[in-house]
Amino acid sequence: MTNLLSAATSGLLFSIGLTVSGMINPAKVKNFLDVAGHWDPSLAFVMAGAILVTLPGYALLKKSSKPWFAPTFSWPTRQDVDAPLLTGAVLFGIGWALSGLCPGPAIAVLPTANPTVAGFAVTMALGMLIAHRQSRLNETIPR
Repeated sequence: MTNLLSAATSGLLFSIGLTVSGMINPAKVKNFLDVAGHWDPSLAFVMAGAILVTLPGYALLKKSSKPWFAPTFSWPTRQDVDAPLLTGAVLFGIGWALSGLCPGPAIAVLPTANPTVAGFAVTMALGMLIAHRQSRLNETIPR
């Protein structure tokens, strides 16, 4: 129950931050990506602010023996850059540029019942389901 409450609180805080910063507005994101046109640098300031808050948090976590709401830390172990990572990053970037939405803002805007956002969320969920099934399939195929 503590994990669920922690996740819900983190998600709500993230959603409020996206809303306050205006990052749930697809036009704002598209203008950030339009460096040759009506460039809007505000997303860069939001990202920089997030990094400034996150770095000290990670430094404190690295000194802790265990997390508050889990038995152990789950730090990433892979450090390589492979084709699936690059392909995913390119697909994410294309989708972000075309729609002005990524998963966080899309979920934050869902309660507005905007049909475009709902379509984005449904296709995002479908893509996640396909990726999950593909990764499970890849695990069963001997190499």
